Amino acid sequence: MFDALIIGGGASGMSCALVLGSAKKQAFAANKRIGIILHQKTSHLQNALFNNVLGLKPGTTGADILLSGKEQLTFLYPHVNCIEHEKVQTISKTTDGFSVTTNKSTYHSKIVVVAVGYTNLLTISGLESYVEPHPRAKIEKERIWLKNDNHLLENGLYVAGTLAGWRSQFAIASGSGAQVATDILTLWNHGEHVKIHDKV
Repeated sequence: MFDALIIGGGASGMSCALVLGSAKKQAFAANKRIGIILHQKTSHLQNALFNNVLGLKPGTTGADILLSGKEQLTFLYPHVNCIEHEKVQTISKTTDGFSVTTNKSTYHSKIVVVAVGYTNLLTISGLESYVEPHPRAKIEKERIWLKNDNHLLENGLYVAGTLAGWRSQFAIASGSGAQVATDILTLWNHGEHVKIHDKV
């Protein structure tokens, strides 16, 4: 049983995992089991080039970030369970959280964060009732979002990044993932607001 399981290894998913992972020293997060299903094949980062992102060297590619993000996550926060080479097929509600079925296995988690792309090719069964046309994308692109209230679909089920209704901009998607992580940490901290910073 995971305490939080993130689906998607792009900007929002990895940002969410990094922030959750960085909270391990906090008493309220010390024993939490965190996982991320790092499905990256269809990530929009695969063909992205970044010249206008604060902190990234101009010319950085999305493919570079997909690799370096995984390395950063596994090196700094090895307690975060990185699940690779699996694709999520179904999310279903259970008595104590959610069941997430991939093409290879089934996982159980109290909290699930859906952080995959916003194309209308979304194939995760169990999310159909939330799907609507994306409010911040051109109609002809046929993008979708999962209609949510401040990233929350229902208790324990979150959405992050472009699929949460945000624009397809790296900094926005990353920030959305970080926001969801701090919301989860706040929940674990009995409602007391949390932000995690490292200091020199």
